[in-house]
Amino acid sequence: MPAAGPSPVGMPVRFAQGQRGAIPDALRRVCHADVVASRKSNQRREHAPLLRVRGLVRRFGEVDVIVGLDLDVHAGTAVALTGRNGAGKSTVLRCITGADEPTSGTIELDGEVMDERDPDVRTALAVVMDDMDFFPDLSVVEHLDLFAKAHRVPDAEKVVDEILHELGLLPQSGQLPGTLSSGQKRRLALASAFVRPRRLLILDEPEQRLDTAGLTWLAGRLQREKAEGLGVLLASHAPVLVDAVADQVIEIGVTGGTPTSAAERSTEGAPE
Repeated sequence: MPAAGPSPVGMPVRFAQGQRGAIPDALRRVCHADVVASRKSNQRREHAPLLRVRGLVRRFGEVDVIVGLDLDVHAGTAVALTGRNGAGKSTVLRCITGADEPTSGTIELDGEVMDERDPDVRTALAVVMDDMDFFPDLSVVEHLDLFAKAHRVPDAEKVVDEILHELGLLPQSGQLPGTLSSGQKRRLALASAFVRPRRLLILDEPEQRLDTAGLTWLAGRLQREKAEGLGVLLASHAPVLVDAVADQVIEIGVTGGTPTSAAERSTEGAPE
């Protein structure tokens, strides 16, 4: 199906019924199962962190990439993973989200061992990794409509329209992913996390390919997510984003990680 082309100012391009790209039935069923699955809220431990990681180890052959990592993410807070390229930041996120299997250690959500196949877990997590794929025959707005409607978001199209406007993607709303620039694709990936239910955001270097305005928007958006009680775990190379958002920073590449709080960072280098 050809792309619909640029949209009129202020209006996303949506196709009439029967003309829009088909939403894959299998994906629709999976997302629907995620939403209607029975909740475990009555089993949650009231004082447990939203996310708890203990003793995480990831070994590739004879090389230990992650050794004994501990971290907690509480509702309404953000934890940033920093470190050099190749230190293992993305590996940590992949282990937590189930895209990779840790060699040892425990990962818990709401005090329960986390299984990414669990519909409750899938509903709670909104994940944006660097290798996110898109359906080649769905336009920008169709992608976001799919995420929102499959998760039974009230007023889904309104929510999608607001995110398109917020991210400056209204002119590209009718385009196919393959026609977008790298920066526009990154904005689409981020938008997919913000149009669906979520309690924990996991973002792998979300600042990649964003311009200064985009980075400023992202920092503000993540601050809003925290204010609304969500947890945020991100890997980042952008000090300005980390300083604006993170309540705790863990440097990956140091045995066990080196955590620092926002208050500790604000006093580093201050005169005694």
